[in-house]
Amino acid sequence: MENVVVLIVGAGPAGLATAACLTQFSIPYIIVEREDCSASLWRNRAYDRLKLHLAKEFCELPHMSYPADAPTYIPKALFVKYLDDYMERFDIQPKYLTSVESSKYENDKKCWSIVARDMAEGTTMNFVAKFLVVASGENSAENIPDIPGLRSFPGEAIHSSRYKSGKNFAGKSVLVIGSGNSGMEIAYDLATYGANTSIVIRSPIHVMTKELIRLGMTLAHHLPLNLVDNLLVMAIKFIFGDLTRHGIRMPKMGPMNLKSKTGRSAVIDVGTIGFIKRGIIQVQGSISKIMGNIVKFQSGDEIPFDAIVFATGYKSTANMWLKNGESMLNDNGLPTKEYPNHWKGENRLYCAGLARRGLAGIAVDAKNIADDIKSVIGSMCG
Repeated sequence: MENVVVLIVGAGPAGLATAACLTQFSIPYIIVEREDCSASLWRNRAYDRLKLHLAKEFCELPHMSYPADAPTYIPKALFVKYLDDYMERFDIQPKYLTSVESSKYENDKKCWSIVARDMAEGTTMNFVAKFLVVASGENSAENIPDIPGLRSFPGEAIHSSRYKSGKNFAGKSVLVIGSGNSGMEIAYDLATYGANTSIVIRSPIHVMTKELIRLGMTLAHHLPLNLVDNLLVMAIKFIFGDLTRHGIRMPKMGPMNLKSKTGRSAVIDVGTIGFIKRGIIQVQGSISKIMGNIVKFQSGDEIPFDAIVFATGYKSTANMWLKNGESMLNDNGLPTKEYPNHWKGENRLYCAGLARRGLAGIAVDAKNIADDIKSVIGSMCG
């Protein structure tokens, strides 16, 4: 059994940021990670053309900026290098291949009892921690919707986490399901490589340029969100025109308010809208069912496809191992409290990176958690 002040579960950006903030206060911790590397989503499950969708000033982890010569929008490889440099700077050494199987709060001992498995050795590990930080991410497990007939589809059906490039899909008919940033960018990538590409867009979305997003986030520090949204919506309509005739509807709530109140991000256009307008990418509505290689849509259209890419996001797996966490997480493993009060539960339980606020939200969470732990330790010693 290993006694520790703070146990951090997850060595993605949220876990690393929390570790760095604790280091600033000389608070000892252990960080465990079920994969064999840090930030496995970025290293192993991100497509090749990925860049951070927000400007670098909104994507820094606490206490370390990007190099002065870094581009405004950081590509995947450079972000991974930034994380490696971050770990080296703060001497963060995760215990890899360590999968937490259960954790519960011991009321009598006022501590968390955690059982983990050493996946390399096949042995059980036990930790006792005064503080527990859930940093395993909202992107822990692939989310693939249960579509009637999906199992009958004979072609390749993959989650976006396994998509790397459209190179292997040239000349094939591919359906992308999901119209967030990943779905729209994957559709563009497929079309660029010569795939006959369709994308399912069911819900209203805001489509913006990365420059508009940067402008909106900057203005939001100085102006009311409603005013910022009014300016952004005018700019969106001027830049993209009326997209409803192409099957894309705009939400009633403005992009900044939508992000603030629901966590839903605007889609940053990388060229997809131009392809849609030119008919290179086809927009489809909701799916009724799949019959072999035929996808039937609620519009009544029946279209054959060779492959399907599910850009349908991820889900948190924290509830699979966390007991006594009801004060902080709901049944979906996401915070019960609204931002910005989501990060703290009862009995010295915390979460980082689960508020759908990106890297900027992770930085805020990590600082809040470290500050609170320092305060609690101070009161215990006082």
